[in-house]
Order: sequence, then structure tokens, then C-alpha cells
Amino acid sequence: MDARRRARGVTLIELLVGISILGLLMVMAAPGLAEWFANTRLRNTAEALATSLQNAKGEAVSRNARVRFQLTSSLGDDCVINDSGPHWVVNLDPDAEPTAVAGQCAVAPSDTDAPRLLSRHDGREGAASTVIDGSVDTLVFNGLGRIVPVPAGDIVFEVRAVDEADCVARGGARTCLQVVVTPVGQVRTCNPAVSPPHPGAC
Repeated sequence: MDARRRARGVTLIELLVGISILGLLMVMAAPGLAEWFANTRLRNTAEALATSLQNAKGEAVSRNARVRFQLTSSLGDDCVINDSGPHWVVNLDPDAEPTAVAGQCAVAPSDTDAPRLLSRHDGREGAASTVIDGSVDTLVFNGLGRIVPVPAGDIVFEVRAVDEADCVARGGARTCLQVVVTPVGQVRTCNPAVSPPHPGAC
């Protein structure tokens, strides 16, 4: 009898109860998961942006040449330079007009062919809910890794939800971040919703 009890499977009623409980837990967790995914997308974009800026600075230093970073409206041939992103490109030869990359964002990266693109990146990473707002649309690193011309203060790129009210700093639930570049070329990511002495504060 004991052997038969141990061998018997799950009854249909037990299976239905288990599925019901699992479904209820998933419904309860769904809003939290949605926010978690949204926050992860924002963080991934901020980290990718900071990495691209660091790479642009590194290219300028290693080549002892000026390297330009620009926010663009798209990565196609219709691209325009725009301080509201959500994409960006990095190229050499910034002594040309600041809009030299406009209309040429789909060109394959090349050190020699105009507009001498080094890299390009989709800041939304497949999520239309992410926006990048920059205090400038273009910045240039020189061979020393510094920004030229020297800005009056820090350059700030805000990585946020499409609706600004969704950000924690404005009363929402999403952790919108900032990527800050100092005049001497230091790049860091920070959270405007926290205050000093928190290490992540802006």
C-alpha cells in the first residue's frame, strides 16, 4: 500500500490548483517585472553611452587626434544631429563642419572614407521607451582626452523614460540615470534621484 502511494502521480485537481497559484503569483509580480525590465533597459543604455564616450576619448588619445561624439535622430541616411538622441555616432576629422555626419550615419565604419565613422550605436536597444537628452548634441575629445573647446561646466546626458514623469527624481518609479562628462574628459554615470554622500549621486 505504501509503495502504491509513493508511486502515484499528481491528480488533475492538484495540477489545476498548482497552475492557478502559479498564475496568481505571475499576475501579482507582473507590474514589478515590467518596472524591472524598464529600469534594466535604462541602465543598459546609460552604460553603453558611458562606454562609447570612454572609447571615443581613448581613440582620441591613442591616435593623438580629435574625435567627435554626436547624438543623432537615427542611424540611417536621414539622420540629423539632435541633442535628444536617441542614437549616437563617433567619428574622426572633427575639423570639418559639426554636421558633417548628418545624412551619412548608415555609412560603414572607416578610418579613411568620409565621414570617417569609428562606431555607431542604437541607444534604445530595441526599446522605444528610452530617450537620451544631452546638454549638447556634439562633443569633441582632443589628443589629451580633454573636451575642446573647453565647456563652462559638465556636459550631461540624461537617459530617461519617454515620459519624464516616470522617473523617480520626478515622482515616478523608473530609475533614470545621467552620464556626466567633465571638461577634463572624465566620464561617469550617476543617479539624480539620490543625494550626496551616496556614491551614485550626481
